[in-house]
Amino acid sequence: MIQQIQLNEHAPLDRLNTLRLPCKARFVAEVYSIRALSNILQSVTAKRLPRLILGGGSNLLLPNTLNALVIRPMLKGIRLLRTDGDRVIIEVMAGEPWHQLVMETIAQGWFGLENLALIPGTVGAAPVQNIGAYGVEIVDRLYSVQAMDRSGQLHDLRPEECQFAYRDSLFKQQDGEWVIVSVRFALSKKPQLVLGYGDVIQAAGEHPTPLSVANAIIHIRSQKLPDPAKIANAGSFFKNPCVSKNQFECLKAEWPQISGYPQADGQVKLAAGWLIDQVGWKGRRLGGITGRVGMYEKQALVLVNYGGATSQDVLALSEAVQADVWSRFSVRLEREPVVPIGAYDESA
Repeated sequence: MIQQIQLNEHAPLDRLNTLRLPCKARFVAEVYSIRALSNILQSVTAKRLPRLILGGGSNLLLPNTLNALVIRPMLKGIRLLRTDGDRVIIEVMAGEPWHQLVMETIAQGWFGLENLALIPGTVGAAPVQNIGAYGVEIVDRLYSVQAMDRSGQLHDLRPEECQFAYRDSLFKQQDGEWVIVSVRFALSKKPQLVLGYGDVIQAAGEHPTPLSVANAIIHIRSQKLPDPAKIANAGSFFKNPCVSKNQFECLKAEWPQISGYPQADGQVKLAAGWLIDQVGWKGRRLGGITGRVGMYEKQALVLVNYGGATSQDVLALSEAVQADVWSRFSVRLEREPVVPIGAYDESA
């Protein structure tokens, strides 16, 4: 029988982050129940140390040592809460793998998550980053988030309370202050396909279904993105930057092939991968062909660890890419992976 809490001291996180960066944490607590989570949050250890909530480790940039309490919610379960006509509300516990959830909802006839297929990580980590792909963000399908504060109290937060933005949320802004316990989704029994991308339309077939859309996206992502189990990476490493309409028009005049996507606030979103490709970093390693880190040859937006890299290597590469994009386009790139600021202790 699994204990409700498994607490390990000086625990390695090398295999718990998809960049495979070497890291040793002061404490790692795996929690298997809501009560266990409340207990660990109220413990002396949690009050004395910074807290890092770890899901699938696909959006982290870890240091060599981490003087923190790392909490891994291992809560499992998917249940149908209610049906209202074609609308269904489901609750999914934080420890469920995200991609498996997407495929399970399709199998159950609960539609709406298919565009988010093959995104790595856990359900509990998904709202933190407000994950999104191919025209859908998690906020578009969210009903509520059940999260526990640092005192061990549960809160049921509506989407508007979660401060969602592009790859951002309350949970990311207040890192370590909240632990997501479960996520509730509002899905539909009737397919409402989002087909705003030409490659998805083509791959999904003449008569697309939620399953064919999911399979198309799985195929596209598999072609463009390296499997973290084979090549260590954190997926898209930089956010797609937004610029003013005037700046975009200036860029378009100089670079006619640049693409821009108008936003509701009047800004224009650019493709970070295209910018990185134009400055020559696609398929290039830091330090030459034997370098330990580089930008992936099939997708310039993905930073990969070819073996033996540390957080210092990753930061050096990302800063070099940012500098070159700024020098060429006067556009600032922002990293997606979270650096647990305040939890570093390189001498530990």
